[in-house]
Amino acid sequence: MLIPNTTDRDTGGFFAAAAEGRLVYRACDDCGAALHPPTACCPHCGGENTSWHDAQGTGTLHSWTTIHQSVHPEYTAPYTLVLVTLDDTPEVRLMGRIDGEPELEPGMTMQVWFETVADGVVLPQWRPA
Repeated sequence: MLIPNTTDRDTGGFFAAAAEGRLVYRACDDCGAALHPPTACCPHCGGENTSWHDAQGTGTLHSWTTIHQSVHPEYTAPYTLVLVTLDDTPEVRLMGRIDGEPELEPGMTMQVWFETVADGVVLPQWRPA
């Protein structure tokens, strides 16, 4: 499996939290805006006081697509990529992968789960609640 860079200065906290079984998003502590993609400086107010906030781990299915042809040997088709809007903050949408061709509907409730993909590397994934 292709492994993300889990030590990036902007996204490292996201992957560290996932390794602990927590879903987080970055937000500005000055104006409250959710920052996605996560950054250390708020593009809304210019504030530099940002931090990671725990999310409930639930969301709404925004969109999806099913892949029927393998584009990489480690990703056997079919699989479905989902885009989920967090219930905590609709400004944040996160991707996930579901094996196969699940029955999905726009707006359905989704629940996070955590997949260990390598030693110390955990990815948040989504499934229908």
